[in-house]
Amino acid sequence: MASMTNEDNHCIKLLSFNIQVGMASTHLHHYITQCWKHLLPHSRSFDNLDRIADVISQFDLVALQEADGGSMRSFFINQVEYLAKKADFPHWHQQTNRNLGKFAQHSNGLLSKYKPYQVTTHKLPGLLPGRGVMEARYGTAENPLIILMAHLALSKSARTYQLNFISGLVNQFEHVVVMGDLNCQPNSDEMMMLLRDTNLARPETINNTYPSWKPVRNIDHILTTQTVKIRSLKVINETLSDHLPLAVEIQLPDAVKLSFS
Repeated sequence: MASMTNEDNHCIKLLSFNIQVGMASTHLHHYITQCWKHLLPHSRSFDNLDRIADVISQFDLVALQEADGGSMRSFFINQVEYLAKKADFPHWHQQTNRNLGKFAQHSNGLLSKYKPYQVTTHKLPGLLPGRGVMEARYGTAENPLIILMAHLALSKSARTYQLNFISGLVNQFEHVVVMGDLNCQPNSDEMMMLLRDTNLARPETINNTYPSWKPVRNIDHILTTQTVKIRSLKVINETLSDHLPLAVEIQLPDAVKLSFS
């Protein structure tokens, strides 16, 4: 299919979702009573993945965190590929950041109804390996839309290094979206550093996504540079993980032309 007109691709819907390896959590005690599911397969995992697929199918581009790339705990099924097929996303990409062989394949994922012309994976700095950012480029090389998808570390010092690395990626382009589980709140020192050092816009609202059963922390984010306008942003109240999904509709600049193929 040829590139779409600007009227067609004027706005697109994005979703960021930490899916916790397909595990639904609805109470704090599930971290203890269901912790074995992080290591071993369980019969209800595909039921929850199918529910996730129903939610994400209405979006144009989805960034996944804490997906399993195909190990014992996921019945050796690549969860990124599974969700892409179930939710009818023709384009999908996976980044395995922590490879524990048959026991776990900790991954980020990209599901897309538009075709990126380039996808690159980057390792993020930190004392402990296993964090990464995916970079997807859409449109044309002359006027690309850059989507950066990440899952950051739990420690503040590591996140500071990681967001500094991401700042360097953001500053190479004009039209950028940063999305993912950044593990820090909007007023944190490391988030303020990111906003200070880039052209990313400051979030205008608090959107608590964690924990899913009683969200009190705003640690999942979708940020855009000044040329990419946010038309709406909301948290989706679906307890399919220990995080709630974060959804946004963005308005693309006229220069960006997307394509399905």
